[in-house]
Amino acid sequence: MAMKVFVNLPVRDLGVSTGFYQALGFVVNPQFSDENATCIVISEEIYVMLLVHPFFATFTTKDVADATTDTEVITALSVDSRAEVDRLVDKALASGGSTAMSPMEDAPMYLRSFQDPDGHQWEIVYMEMGE
Repeated sequence: MAMKVFVNLPVRDLGVSTGFYQALGFVVNPQFSDENATCIVISEEIYVMLLVHPFFATFTTKDVADATTDTEVITALSVDSRAEVDRLVDKALASGGSTAMSPMEDAPMYLRSFQDPDGHQWEIVYMEMGE
């Protein structure tokens, strides 16, 4: 059985955050979504759990980081082409995200990054692999 990855992110406004990820083309799994959480399907093995701050806090004894001022994690997704990097990041920026860092290009890697409306940093990367 393949392992599945669930990235849990605290969010201030569940509706805004859910809409942002849907605008990127990802879908909601209603089976794991309610007034406290939305399950975003990235792929068959990767899910993002958007959790309102009070609910997120029930899973930890530590303070919940403010991603607008502190970096708690950088989540990277690999895609199949440079064009897909640009498409996804451009869509994120047009949907309420912001640029996190300048694009990076170091053959064979091309990477762009953005922050979602809650400040969580994402990298979208394409690696050209030799045949």
